Amino acid sequence: MRENIKKALRNALVQCVDQGILPAAEIPDDLQVSRPRHEQHGDFATNAAMILSSVFKMPPRKIAEALKVQLESDPLFSRVDVAGPGFINFFIRPEWWQKNLCIIVEQGDAYGKRLQGGGPGKRVLIEFVSANPTGPLHVGHGRGAAVGDSLARVMRAAGYQVETEYYINDVGNQMKTLGISVFLRYQQHFGRQVEFPPECYQGDYIRDIAAGVAEREGKKFLDVPADECIDYFISAAVDVIARSIRHDLDKFRVSFDNWFSERTLHDSGMVQDTIERLKDQGLIYEQDGALWFRSSQYGDEKDRVVKRANGILTYFAADIAYHREKIERGYDMLVDIWGADHHGYIPRVKAVIKALGFDDDKLKVLLVQLVNLLQGGKLRQMSTRAGQFITLKEVVDDVGTDAARFMFLTRKCDSHLDFDMDLAKSKSQDNPVYYVQYAHARLCSVFRNADSKGLSLGDVTTVQTELLSAPEEMQLMKVLAEFPAVISGAAEALEPHRISYYLTELASLLHSYYTKYRFIEDDVELARARLLLARALKSVFAAGLDLLGVSAPEKM
Repeated sequence: MRENIKKALRNALVQCVDQGILPAAEIPDDLQVSRPRHEQHGDFATNAAMILSSVFKMPPRKIAEALKVQLESDPLFSRVDVAGPGFINFFIRPEWWQKNLCIIVEQGDAYGKRLQGGGPGKRVLIEFVSANPTGPLHVGHGRGAAVGDSLARVMRAAGYQVETEYYINDVGNQMKTLGISVFLRYQQHFGRQVEFPPECYQGDYIRDIAAGVAEREGKKFLDVPADECIDYFISAAVDVIARSIRHDLDKFRVSFDNWFSERTLHDSGMVQDTIERLKDQGLIYEQDGALWFRSSQYGDEKDRVVKRANGILTYFAADIAYHREKIERGYDMLVDIWGADHHGYIPRVKAVIKALGFDDDKLKVLLVQLVNLLQGGKLRQMSTRAGQFITLKEVVDDVGTDAARFMFLTRKCDSHLDFDMDLAKSKSQDNPVYYVQYAHARLCSVFRNADSKGLSLGDVTTVQTELLSAPEEMQLMKVLAEFPAVISGAAEALEPHRISYYLTELASLLHSYYTKYRFIEDDVELARARLLLARALKSVFAAGLDLLGVSAPEKM
């Protein structure tokens, strides 16, 4: 609808210029059409006249009045008003909303979506979760997983060519700490009295991995010095933990196109090559025995170490090579989804991208805030290294994948989220996922009821849509027509939570309508018209829930 209005607006501008009412000028492409906050201001509105005031060198009100004359003859509008300093308010003819139901039903799952390449067409790589393979995924990782996977679904629906990637941090000090942790638990498994330092990973999963090594290898490593067998214990631990992570993500309906190992960057020489390249540009210098990147030259608050004086590369060194490698794969946009504690990391990564000669606007970073997990009205504490954390698996096993994913997507990802596990399991209108899923289930029951009475929708083109004239029906049809714009807007803003907001609004309207009206009426033609509305609603609920990675149950 917005595109139709923009087209009508542009045609009106051309007509005004052709008729000499407005002077010839270059018309901007980004004329905005939005939904006003109050119904009395129309179905849609635009501030185009104010934007065009500087273009035409005329008062915005005068431009708006000229456009109004042209727009009033367009069959799309029942009324066009000019308000305030030059806002143009559009009132859409009821028959357009009514006939749009047929379009929704005919398009089915494709409604609101664009084929890949049919929309923006940009190649996008979304990298998310990327938890270190040092332990199970916790509830915070779950929120990032839900955001990343749903964003990929939404962007694909909007026409972007999307790939998803998990970056495996399988190099560095945390890997050595992991290996030592398992080695020490292996020693304890055979009764050796060894100290287990607090900086090691404390969770029971370390004992389980050590027990697995003991079962496979027996006492083979019992008298071997740690530094001689550490690589084995690292490999054994990473293998177990990585398989566990994949299993948990599969259960959470999250999959990745690529699993990218940090180790490959080192083994291929990409890290060292990138450092040498920056050295040649004078962007890496030596000080106090360490190598520093001149990130302050590109807007970062200070320069950053890429190699310590002891010769050990920092994580930042690998991240430099990784982002170079991603861009060189030819993506138009890189979306990185990080924990909120990585906020200060954004300027230095953008600095690197600029230093390597790329456009740093290619990188979009979403920060995912912490999740406060509530149970029994109390906050549960979490600490990964201390082994006191709630795993994603625990949450999914307790409340289910649907509830977990939907709850993670009820707020913008950079906002704190209180996840009430008791609420997520409740069958009440206070539970947002139940509220929306129940709307879909209710619509399914409408069709079961219709079937039992021998009533069918039949050919949608023969439905008397003009019978859908009640204010509540008009409101439902208007919100249904917004679905394509919600998808494209969520994709452009990188905000998948907009889908959950939209579905919650639509569910509220449906539940209110359901308590006041009957879908199955004695008047057959009215019943068919309402079945058409029900079918359109059912289709949009199913499509919207799928974008969130949530199922659309037929019975509840």
